[in-house]
Formats: sequence, C-alpha cells, structure tokens
Amino acid sequence: MVTRSWRTVFALFVSFALSLGALLGVASAQVASPVVATPVSGEATPEASPVAEAPAGQIDLDVLFIGAHPDDEAFALATYGQWAEYNDIKVGVITITRGEGGGNAAGTEEGPALGILREAEEREAVGGAGIEHIYNLDQVDFYYTVSAPLTSDVWGYEETLERVVRIIRQTHPDVITTMNPSPTPGNHGNHQMAGRFAVAAFAAAGDPEQFPDQITEEGLEPWTVSKVFQGGAAGQGAPGPDCATNFEPVDPTDQIYGVWSGTPSEANGGATWAAIARDSQRKYVSQGWSVFPDVSEDPNELGCGYFTLIDSRVPFTPGHSEPTAMLDGALVTEDGALPLGTTFYLTTDNYQVLAGESFTVTAHFGGAELSDPVAEVTGPEGWTVEAAGDAVQEGDHWDQAFTVTIPADAASAGRYQLSGTLTDGEASGNTLEVVEVISPVTAAIDPLPNVAVFEDWVQEVGQPQLDKLITPSFSMGVGQTYELTVNLTNNSGEEASGSVDVELPVGFEASSTSEAFDALAAGSTGAVTFQITNTDPSLPTSNQGEYQVGITTTAAGATTTEQVNLNLVPVTTVLEAATPVALDGTISDGEYPGEAIDLSRVWEGTDPDSPADGSGSHQIAWGPDGIYFGVTVTDDVLGTVLPEADAKRHWRTDSVEIAIDPLGTSENTSSTFKVGIFPTTQEGNPAAYRDADNHQGPVAETAPGFELASSVSEPYTGYIIEAFVPYSALPADIDPDNATINIFIYDSDTQDLTGQTRLGWSTYGGVQGDPYRWGKAIFEGYTPPADARTTTDEPVIPLEAAQSVNSPQSILQSTQDGVSLAGKPKVSAENEITVAKAPVLEDGKLKISLASGAADGTVSIFAWDGSQVIASTSAWALGESNQLYLLDVGDVTSGTLLIGYETDETGEVQALAVPFGE
Repeated sequence: MVTRSWRTVFALFVSFALSLGALLGVASAQVASPVVATPVSGEATPEASPVAEAPAGQIDLDVLFIGAHPDDEAFALATYGQWAEYNDIKVGVITITRGEGGGNAAGTEEGPALGILREAEEREAVGGAGIEHIYNLDQVDFYYTVSAPLTSDVWGYEETLERVVRIIRQTHPDVITTMNPSPTPGNHGNHQMAGRFAVAAFAAAGDPEQFPDQITEEGLEPWTVSKVFQGGAAGQGAPGPDCATNFEPVDPTDQIYGVWSGTPSEANGGATWAAIARDSQRKYVSQGWSVFPDVSEDPNELGCGYFTLIDSRVPFTPGHSEPTAMLDGALVTEDGALPLGTTFYLTTDNYQVLAGESFTVTAHFGGAELSDPVAEVTGPEGWTVEAAGDAVQEGDHWDQAFTVTIPADAASAGRYQLSGTLTDGEASGNTLEVVEVISPVTAAIDPLPNVAVFEDWVQEVGQPQLDKLITPSFSMGVGQTYELTVNLTNNSGEEASGSVDVELPVGFEASSTSEAFDALAAGSTGAVTFQITNTDPSLPTSNQGEYQVGITTTAAGATTTEQVNLNLVPVTTVLEAATPVALDGTISDGEYPGEAIDLSRVWEGTDPDSPADGSGSHQIAWGPDGIYFGVTVTDDVLGTVLPEADAKRHWRTDSVEIAIDPLGTSENTSSTFKVGIFPTTQEGNPAAYRDADNHQGPVAETAPGFELASSVSEPYTGYIIEAFVPYSALPADIDPDNATINIFIYDSDTQDLTGQTRLGWSTYGGVQGDPYRWGKAIFEGYTPPADARTTTDEPVIPLEAAQSVNSPQSILQSTQDGVSLAGKPKVSAENEITVAKAPVLEDGKLKISLASGAADGTVSIFAWDGSQVIASTSAWALGESNQLYLLDVGDVTSGTLLIGYETDETGEVQALAVPFGE
C-alpha cells in the first residue's frame, strides 16, 4: 500500500501556519534569558505520526521533480503514485519557492505565513502519491512574470543552482523531471527557471569541478543523474489505455512518454490514479483547487501524463509504452537489455550541420559489468556513417568516434535523429541524438530579449535542441507600419549571394517582398529589412489575430522557409480631456473624448453565457497630470466581496486590471505600472492594489496621487470604475508615440475566491506578463516634460520569503533524511548547536538548554507532541554561549523538540530533533 505518513504529519501543521506570530516566533532571547512561547492549538490526528527517532541518514531517491511553487508537481501525481505503488519508485520534490506571492482562496495569509501554509498543502497533497521527501529552497515567489531573466536576477542563478546540486548530491536521484525551461508564450518565468536549474544540475551534479566545496569541505560526492525529462509534450494524443502509443508529436524527433492515469490502484479500492490525483490536487486549497470537479469514471476518457526526454546517459529502448518506459535503463530493465549501471550516449562536435559535409559523432559507453561492448551509429536514409578508428578504452569506459556524412542531395533543413546501438554479448540497448541540418545561409528575425537569453543558455548547458520550442514572433499595431529586420548568417565556407522573400497574410503589404544580398563573406552576418504595413484595420487582433509570415531564403543552391508569428495588437488614440474628468463612478457623455473600446474578448477561462454574464468597455483620456480611465463592466453575479484589508490578488474575484508600459519597451512587467481594482469591498468602498509591476502594494503607498471611484448597480448588473493614474506614479514618463496599455476584466461568479472568466482588450495566453503584446496607445497632442524620465525606475520587488529554518515541516524532514535545510551547507563541527542539558518538563513548562557553537545565528524551536505543534519560539544564538528556553506546553507529557539553526555570516544550517518527557 502507498505510504502516507508525511500526509498525516503535515496536515497537522496547517492550523499552526495560520498564525504568523507563532510561525516566526513570539519572542526573542539573549544569553541566559528565558523565552516563554504561546501555545498553538490544533486538531489531534487519529493515527500515530512518525518522529525522528532514527539518526538522520542519506536518503536514496529514484526520481526527483524540480519545480518553482507548491502545486507545480500536481498534474504528474497520477504518474508518481502508480510508480510508488507498483514499482516501489521513491519520488522526491524540490520546490524552489513556497508560493508566498500567489493568491489565497482559503484565508488572509500572505507572505511567509502563506508560504508555510502552501508548504503544508503540498506535503499533504503529494502524500497521496506516496511522496514523503519535499525540499524547499527558500527563494522568494515575488509575482507572476514571464521573464526568466528577471527570475534569475531575483533568485541568483549560481546560488540557486548550487542548492539544487547539493540536494541532488545528498539524495542520489537517477531521474529528474521538471518544467518547460523555454520562454514559450505565457510560460511563467519561475517555471522556466525551475526547468533550467534542473537541466543545468543534470550536467553539474556529477562534475567534481562544479561547486567543489561541496566535495572538499562538506564531504559530498559527485552524483551523475541518468535522465532528465520535461513534463508535458508538444503534440496531440487521444485519451484511453492507448494514450501512450497514439500521441503524435509536433516534432517527430521528440522522445515522448505517456503514463496512463486510468490505471487502477489496488491499495485504494480500485480507484483510478486519475481520481486519486484529483483528490490530492484538491488539497491545494489556498489556490482555489478544492473546487476541482471529479474526473470521469469512464477509463476511456482518462488521458496520459506526458513527459519529453531532454537528455539521457543510459541505454533505453525507444518506442516502449509501459508505465515505466521512461525509467528504462535508469531504474528498470528488461530481459535482453544491458544491465543497470551501464552508460551509453552520443555527442556531436556540432549540433548544426550542413548538407554535403561531414561531422563527428562519438559514442560514450561504459559499465563495470560490460565485457566486450560494441557500439554502432546509424543516420537517416542516405547518410553514411563510418567508424573513425577503434574505440578508446579507459578503465571501464569507452569512446568510439564515427564520421557522419550528409549527401548534398539527400537532406533538407530540419532536425534529424542519429541512432546508437550498444551490444555486449546477447544484451543490447539504444540511444538517440538529434542534429539540425541548416542551409548555407540562414535567416532569422531579432529574438525577443528573453528568447535571446534562452538561446545563449541552451548553448552554455549543451542542450541546443531545446530552442526548437520557440517560434519567432513580433507584434505590430493595427494600421501601423513595422520595420522587420531579417538577420543573415553565412554558415558555409564560401562567399554567398542570394535573396530573402517575405510572404505576408491577407491584409498586410510590404514596400518590397524580396530583398537581395550580395557577397556575404563566409562565416559572416548581414541583414535585410522590410517595411510591413497592416492595410486592413478590420482584421481580428490579439488571440484571434495571430498571423504567419513566411521568410524564404535562397542562396548557394538551397532554399529554406521559416515561419514567423505576427501578433496584431489593437491601437487606440488617447485624446486630451476637454474638461477635468469627474471621478464619481459614472461616465457622462463627452467626459472621455474618443470612442469606447470593447473589452469583451475572452482571454482565458470559460466563455460567458451571454454579454450579460460578462462583457465590458473602456475609455481613456489624458490630462496635464495623469491618465483617466473609465471602465464599464456588465456582469450578472457579484463574486466574493473582500474586506479592504484583503483587497489584493485581484484575480480571485470580480475586478479590473489596468496595465501601462509608459515607454513601450518593457521586456517584463517590472518596468510597468499594473493595478488591480475591486469595484467594492465589505466596507462599501472600491480598493486598488499594485501587483506584479514596478512597485507592488496598496496604491496609497505605492502610487501617491492615484484616485479611484466606482458605482455598483442595484440590482446587480455590473459596475463602473473610474481611475486616475498620475504620471508621477509611472516608472517612466509617457512616450506618446510608443506607450502600450492593456485593460483586463476578471469575472467570478462564485463566493469561494475562484475566478471563471478573464476578458480584455489585447488578449493572448499569459499576456498580463507580456508588455510587447499589449495594445498600442498614441497620446495625441501630449508633450512629455523637458526633463522626462526616459529610463524606468528600478523595480521594488518583495523579497520576504518563508525560511526552512522557521518551518517545523522542513526541520522534521531534515532530521529524518539528513538533507540540509533549503539546500544550504550544513554547519561545520565548530558551529553546531548541541543540547547542553536534557529537556526538563515540570508543571507544564518545558526547559531546554542549548549550547551555541562558534558562530552567531538564529534558532527556532518547536515543541511537537506527536500530533501537533503546541509551542514555539525563535531567538538569537550567540557564539559559544548557553541559552535557556522555557516553553509552555500545558498538559503534554512527552514529545519532540524540532530545532532549526542558521548561522549569520556563512548561512550554514542545522536541524535537530530532541525528545522530551516520558
């Protein structure tokens, strides 16, 4: 039966997490000063909970998921659960943040308190899939952003990667699963970075030159992971038992594995793993997931969890469809297969290769049990592969080089697979490697800034094939002209001349559809430009207006065509208000010059039943000191009305969001102004809160001079919001020709803080984080001040995150499996905290004396009676001193003290579990 011990334990911490004062400690202490902690109540558990009775030791995981937030692993729980039940696969989870920047549908907790609550939810949820090992890295979840570069800056790339590598070296997983590392539209930047840390750690953990202090100072050893996968897949598949075999990938070179969620669980009375996973997903209550509907009872309607192979160091058999097929060669093996522990993979001297030329592919293989291994490599039809000499052996490892030649007339541009086969006696295994055949001259438009960073990163980590996930794109406004630059690279060894042609969709024209280039030197770059104009302003825009531009390059006897996405965004002209706008929650005729703009386009979520169920419009005007917004919303059900103190995280209920990029150049929303506006609160007033922008927080603090008014109809049929945004509150001054703006309507017809429908003006998936796809706003007649701010203010990003040293959940985890808190280095011997005197329990008072090591730091202490935390405190730990702590534990007669400690200067950590009482 799947064990659920952690699920039992950590459900008990939820009530504890609801009290921020108890969470962070109710008092502090100096040397020899007793500390009295306030007891914290909680419900008892019907079954015994484990305590850290055995010494902490090295945990040995099989699979490790690396995600950004609690719940990122949620949609793979059906896979992990059946692995645990039927294959005894031990799965662990690294969660880089505790999600304290997200919403809360369960209460008013935010910041660190919400983080501890979400940690408890995650532990309870994954317990349903038999997962008992969860490691939080203590990085901050600052807000939704699609920018991986911003996330990397906030978290610190090297610091976070070092923590991930340390946990891998402490837990020894054979397989890593993770998230999409690429900046595909709408992909959360935190999710992207989780994927990138997983891929980078796959390379770094086994390399003794990476983070060598972990080896020389901390006593860890390099650990080589066998496989790394990205959750999800690009393509289509049908549900049912055959979903693992009927999936059709967009890219045929992808190795995609499916694990059917309809598998029944014997340990759970025959319930499908899809149903069990859904029950687990409902544990993420703070995220509004408790309302998730039941899954289908018809197994034929249940689909697969899909995974895409990023890299492998072990032999496997492509095409297998068993639930454990993706673990083949790393954790499971079959009759006739090479033994576990065998390595086998291919590398090439170049990822991009030219038709008509040769390149080298090397087969790397080894293993203590191999006796006479032989490697072979085959290519696509028409390619020739010849061994380049004998295999070179060093110990139980071999390298065999092959020369691969692509006939000039046998290949076209695209991605191709090289197949490797390793035999040793009667046993054999396979592997694959991908190369991209490119044209002598290639053409590409300028990548978006975050895409350029990603393209550099895939080269750095040796995974260039990952850039296939990105479709080049650019945006332009309705009726406007855009200068499209096409960059050229001569990949050949000879000078090249040729042409670039653009094929435009209907409704667009170019001053010239063909541009020639001459004498482009070998290995050099060049460019041609096209002036593209939208000639049909009636074309659909936004998520209904994504168009394809074909770019065809002809040179050196080769012709190739690349497809580029053209995002057509709406345009408005913002006029000056003839008279000052009266902010009274009503919109009078002529108050806002210019036409009202429709906001009824569905952006995300469920389509409204009718305009009365969800629709709206907005009007904008500029004045001498700022911008006026009038938004009219038609709605039939008023969502949860929040108190003013909780008027934040506006997507949880009915609200309007105004987004402004004053310069029109922002790569992400940290250089924009975004405000969520609630039409009413329990106190009867509207409220506003800046979120996910240059300066988060209540507008009274973050946007002085911001004004707001609203009116809510009686009986309820919707509301009107009027807002004034002063220029001084923007992160830069308005560029009247290039500014971008967006308006969104969030519609909730529930009373449980969950939204159903998102509407807006310029709408794409994830567009709230993509300023380049917001609507263009031309401020007619507006002249910026002489001293206009033409660079944006530095963003103010909330950096307070819950810390593992303050989390009894994480402390208990560390004491049980020996993995260091937050992936930080463990304290050195001279800095360890020790128990100077055994805990004494008298008359409901628990006394504990701790001896500090040589370093100053902070210590957190939690008294746990076996079912709940009953008291806690935190204090300074001063170097080389004894400290006495006094906790009020009531009528408890025995339990465990969970102690977390972190040094100030070095950030070393320690976790202790100390029994007390009978």
